Amino acid sequence: MSKLYLVPTPIGNLRDITYRAVEVLGSVGLILAEDTRQAGKLLSHYNIRTPLQSHHMFNEHKNVEAICSRIESGTTVALVSDAGTPGISDPGFLLVRSCIEKGIPVETLPGPTALIPALVNSGLPCDRFCFEGFLPPKKGRTKKLTALEEETRTMVFYESPYRLIRTLDEMAEHFGADRKASVSRELSKIYEENIRGTLAFLSEHYKNKPPKGEIVIVVAGKKE
Repeated sequence: MSKLYLVPTPIGNLRDITYRAVEVLGSVGLILAEDTRQAGKLLSHYNIRTPLQSHHMFNEHKNVEAICSRIESGTTVALVSDAGTPGISDPGFLLVRSCIEKGIPVETLPGPTALIPALVNSGLPCDRFCFEGFLPPKKGRTKKLTALEEETRTMVFYESPYRLIRTLDEMAEHFGADRKASVSRELSKIYEENIRGTLAFLSEHYKNKPPKGEIVIVVAGKKE
């Protein structure tokens, strides 16, 4: 029976992909990719010649029905994002929900995601945590941080290097400058970096050393 596969792809190092993920990508009839150029590099590396189709936040609403129809017609489809597991701060949710509503089987492979290595690397409690993804860039940002002021679980955020210092400063205002945190940058890549300290320390560090690359912020929860 045809189905939808969600296939995690490496967040940096191309070797961080499972044998099964390579097999699935090579056996399906179509791969939906957030960026076909990015996905093309991975497929070329593993000599996978499956057809690619663009599926991103700007076209996913209008494409969902056509994709579901194609699966129902017998084509097994795989969805990949630029890096990590599809649906985690990336397109995927709408397609998964539509497939489930139509009775189309959905199977998600285990694999790379940036939030878990960053969380474990932080040295902060990881028995209970909440993943907040990207903070709103403008509207709703203060409201979100205010709502998290009483959060006792470790918090995990994704952030752009261009907003990192602003975010750390705003977190210091809401959570306290001495709240413990860590910043993980370029996970699994050559220049991987994990810096730990207070929010105030981290802000000062990156003011003196402007960050580059993909970033995960992990912040300790409020002490109970």
